[in-house]
Amino acid sequence: MKLKHNFKNLKVWQKSVDLAVKVYEISQSFPSEEKFGITSQMRRSSVSVPSNIAEGTAKNTSKSFSNSLDISLGESFELETQAIIANRVGILNNDAFKDLDSDIDEIQKMIIGFKSTVESNPY
Repeated sequence: MKLKHNFKNLKVWQKSVDLAVKVYEISQSFPSEEKFGITSQMRRSSVSVPSNIAEGTAKNTSKSFSNSLDISLGESFELETQAIIANRVGILNNDAFKDLDSDIDEIQKMIIGFKSTVESNPY
């Protein structure tokens, strides 16, 4: 089966992987009692963003790929919510939050744009 997109070449996937790495780095300083709480949640959400983009490239239809991008977008909004909570409870400092929030916003826009492209160019 020939893939329509090589996920490793997709800018949105690359930036999403960078975001996941950043979340892992930032969350290393979170309190140990949050290991199974917000730390785990944020890490899982951040890893799900590029994972669902990659999964979408293996789908046989544009509709299926678009659905995977919807899931990826949803995970990015989960991550954004978790970052807001971490910031408000004082686990994530304001500078780190602003940086992370900016990256999440950029990736959300990229996913939405890519989803439009996928939907307008059916397989």
